[in-house]
Amino acid sequence: MQTCILNPHVVFKCSQMVLVFVDFKVHDPKWFQCNLQVSSSTFDRLLEMIEMHPIFSNDAIVSQSPVSMQLAIVMFQFGHDGNAASVEVIAQWSGVSASSVVNCMCRVMIAFLVLHDSAIHWPSEEEKEELKEWVEVVSCFAWRDGYCMVNGTPVILFQKPGYHGEVYFNRKSNYSLDLQVRFTLFLHVHLLIMTAHYPSKSLYNRLCDWALWKCT
Repeated sequence: MQTCILNPHVVFKCSQMVLVFVDFKVHDPKWFQCNLQVSSSTFDRLLEMIEMHPIFSNDAIVSQSPVSMQLAIVMFQFGHDGNAASVEVIAQWSGVSASSVVNCMCRVMIAFLVLHDSAIHWPSEEEKEELKEWVEVVSCFAWRDGYCMVNGTPVILFQKPGYHGEVYFNRKSNYSLDLQVRFTLFLHVHLLIMTAHYPSKSLYNRLCDWALWKCT
């Protein structure tokens, strides 16, 4: 079988990697985080956790791209949705081929999945009870054991908002807000972040945030 290219041509690409890793990382951390969704220190820590994984080494004649570049491609894609997260757009941003974007995603995900058991664990019964007591203090007894919502639950609005109403229209033909809930322990502070944002927006482009905290 032969492959015939009717109109051979060169696809010109200009990578943004030098701009991100040299200029933004050193001189403009805000734009570094805008591109990769994490701070430079967090990026370096993530890189340390996966760079020695055997998935990034092979015996091929053509070596892989640096692990830092592969991770940056994946982080950039994670921070976008819709057409902005397409393989072709990511390839143009990073200056690599579309197949390389797919390969980078597969390798990085394989490397991170190995860390699943050490990075993700369910809270103990004592931690659950402590959280329930806190929820009761900051809200009411009826919400002590939780409420009928999960991460990403659409909160249906009574009617179409009068200001930019179309952005609230979701794929289920409702006008709604998406609700995201995250819990984290930072130093000695329990932080519960409830986020409401447009259904069409990405996780990083929120409408507004509310933070409730309790000092232990």
